Amino acid sequence: MSLPLARRRPVTALAVCAATLALTASAVAAPEPVAASPAAVLPYQDPSAPVPDRVSDLLARMTLDDKLGQMTQIEKDALVPQSDLAAYRIGSVLSGGDSTVSPNNAQTWADTYDSLQRTALTTPLGIPVIYGIDAVHGHNAVRGATLFPHNIGLGATRDPTLVQRIGRAVAEEVSGTGIDWDFAPCLCVARDDRWGRTYESYGETPELPSSLTTFITGLQGEPLGEGPAPVLATAKHYLGDGGTAGGVDQGDTRLSEAELRAVHLPPFKEAVRRGVGAVMLSYSSWNGVRSHANRYLVTDLLKGELGFGGFVVSDWAAVDQLDGQSGFTGAEITTAVNAGVDMVMVPHDYKKFLTLLRGEVAAGRIAQSRIDDANRRILTKKFQLGLFERPFTDRSYTPTVGSAAHRELARQAVRASQVLLKNEGGVLPLPKSAKLFVAGKSADDIGNQSGGWTVGWQGRSGPVTDGTTVLEGIRAAVTDPSRVTYDRYGNGIDSSYRAAVAVVGETPYAEGRGDRPGGLGLDQEDLQTLARLRASGVPVVVVLVSGRPLDVSGRLPDWTALLAAWLPGTEGAGVSDVLFGDYAPTGKLPVSWPRTSSQEPVNDGDGKDPLFPYGYGLTYSGAGPTPPPAPGACTARFRTASSWQGGYQAEVTVENTGSTALTGWSVDWDLGGSRVTSLWNGSLTTAGGRATVRDAAFNGSLRPGDTTTFGFTAEGTAGTPAPHCAGS
Repeated sequence: MSLPLARRRPVTALAVCAATLALTASAVAAPEPVAASPAAVLPYQDPSAPVPDRVSDLLARMTLDDKLGQMTQIEKDALVPQSDLAAYRIGSVLSGGDSTVSPNNAQTWADTYDSLQRTALTTPLGIPVIYGIDAVHGHNAVRGATLFPHNIGLGATRDPTLVQRIGRAVAEEVSGTGIDWDFAPCLCVARDDRWGRTYESYGETPELPSSLTTFITGLQGEPLGEGPAPVLATAKHYLGDGGTAGGVDQGDTRLSEAELRAVHLPPFKEAVRRGVGAVMLSYSSWNGVRSHANRYLVTDLLKGELGFGGFVVSDWAAVDQLDGQSGFTGAEITTAVNAGVDMVMVPHDYKKFLTLLRGEVAAGRIAQSRIDDANRRILTKKFQLGLFERPFTDRSYTPTVGSAAHRELARQAVRASQVLLKNEGGVLPLPKSAKLFVAGKSADDIGNQSGGWTVGWQGRSGPVTDGTTVLEGIRAAVTDPSRVTYDRYGNGIDSSYRAAVAVVGETPYAEGRGDRPGGLGLDQEDLQTLARLRASGVPVVVVLVSGRPLDVSGRLPDWTALLAAWLPGTEGAGVSDVLFGDYAPTGKLPVSWPRTSSQEPVNDGDGKDPLFPYGYGLTYSGAGPTPPPAPGACTARFRTASSWQGGYQAEVTVENTGSTALTGWSVDWDLGGSRVTSLWNGSLTTAGGRATVRDAAFNGSLRPGDTTTFGFTAEGTAGTPAPHCAGS
């Protein structure tokens, strides 16, 4: 079914006027206006008038209290009673990271939004609120929404078109709950992986996040409000939060202005060029001066030099942090507003905030012209979004929340984000007929694979929302799910398995709590699980679920393959798409992968030698679906190889990858250019007498998907043996 161009149910100017004449500012709610279409009564209510004219007309009618209210953003749950929204002329509402509704579904969110909007429209001028939320990898506050890979995974895709399509999908799901403002995208340039917000960054070079500002176009439309379901985008966090010393969240970015401009400014410059509607400031400082107090960065550079025409919003309670003490002061408010903050995310003590703000204006410490400039910027975006004509939820978008089409797009993004870092002996892609062992704490955990900002600020492990885990994706991909064994801790594995897939890595976290100054190693559970898998002797394929590179170099020799899956979100089948070769891996590292945690910070062009460089990523020999197995086919691969008496001592694993049982098979290998063939019939056929086979075992038959392993010694040769296999 095609969706209408209008994202909201219309309300006419005449209906608003009638309502405002009949109701006082303390009214609890107004009935939803009927859809009639009389002529507009006042110039600002005329949708055919130019937006600048509408803004000027409305500003001329506003009292100081109206204007101060527009500059105030409060947490939804702080409204007690809800009528305060109208009484204090509040201009914006938000839901913080842990703010929710009950029951938590799209319908309840839409009902909540509409209820608040009805209250806002009871003010004398009927100015609608704009509602903000952190939909940073999908509409992540809503259970059942589609969750896409976090930004670091999208950076690995290197695909601006895909990211724009994701922005459009997010806009539809956000619109389906009524909300009209997204605190995304994060355009930080992460320069130290110890930082707990690294996964919110598209990558470590300014070019990569700049190229993926297409998310803004997807959210807003081009220009803002011209397409269906427009949602205001926010470029955050301005400026330099990804470059703090030591990767400390809310820390100090110690750079020259030239370095700041070269590394951290370009993505914001591109966002402004794309018409981003809002910019959120960073908690961090630049050379000791907090961003929320830095007039040069906000007013002179962003609004002046870059020509940003939208409005600047503070971060959560950030203005209250300026003096290092809890509780607003007039001095803090004056410093922030005069620096260029247009809207203050209070978010709770709005009565005290408004009293202090009013006092600062009355005392002349904040000029009336600064108040008018802030209001002009805010109201312009409300008009461009169409909020005055369509203030309520367009329920035709509500069914898009978690829709099949959006989940398929997310699955596409997941498989495009996978970065193959190691693939010894071509162990990947895995045959779908193989007997597999799956382990690891993140194999069957939707919370772990979604990460922070998932139905809660910090996220959590477990079944926090709806989706497909990596394990479920594996079982859905194989030809016989009964041949997939799962144990979280790796217990019960033996040498009969073709491979062990270990899905390990980080558990959810967000800003602050995610900082890891002490190192980026795997936890003890992961290390113990991997040790059990390694002890079985089967190839170990590690799928790393993490928001950043981890310290794995000391363990990497034990693993046959390593796939960086990042934080894929709700569609874990995108990981299995790559594991089984339905799609070849195409992702490239958006950050440099350190050799050890002590090497941090390590970035492209800094002269350091990372374990894997920025842009690194392997692929398979060919893309596309894996061809069906041929009858009687088998493969042989080396699992170990070590120097022994001038030659090589190794083990060969032979797998029946065909569709019928093997009643006889042979393995040969290349040794320094000489071919040596072993026919397993109780004897050894050699060429030149240069090889022996020992500790071989064969049960007389190999079923499809089964494997067997034997050892051999190749004497007096050089070079790595290359296996070949044939069967009947």
